[in-house]
Amino acid sequence: MKIVVASDHGGFDLKESLRLYLKELGYEVLDLGCYDHNSVDYPDYGRLAGERVIEENCLGLVVCGTGIGISLAANKVKGVRAALCSEEYSATMARRHNNANILALGGRTTGVDLAKSILDAFLKADFEGGRHERRVNKIIDIEEGR
Repeated sequence: MKIVVASDHGGFDLKESLRLYLKELGYEVLDLGCYDHNSVDYPDYGRLAGERVIEENCLGLVVCGTGIGISLAANKVKGVRAALCSEEYSATMARRHNNANILALGGRTTGVDLAKSILDAFLKADFEGGRHERRVNKIIDIEEGR
């Protein structure tokens, strides 16, 4: 499975740790940047990640200082459901009930070990469909202006 990863400078260190972790787990990782600590704008990377997740029909991971800004930007891309999670249960439920396709984390708010555990929970969960599909479709209707 392919995982798209992207961050701004505030999320760079955590993104790098998780990128390597994903590779160790055997995932194909597409790193869209940033590639160092130089200041960049999180909307650019949230958008890039969102567009590629939709194009590649895969999952994504975005990281900025808090995870808030980059998740807001990613969610502006049609079809993206990015979930900012700070613990494992929310990550699991984001996939199971909301069919989230991008996990957002805060590089300045989340330690590496916890981030790995949240990422594991996100990747291990699957969308349950059923009543949740009806609700996700309502989100899509809002996105479509219906």
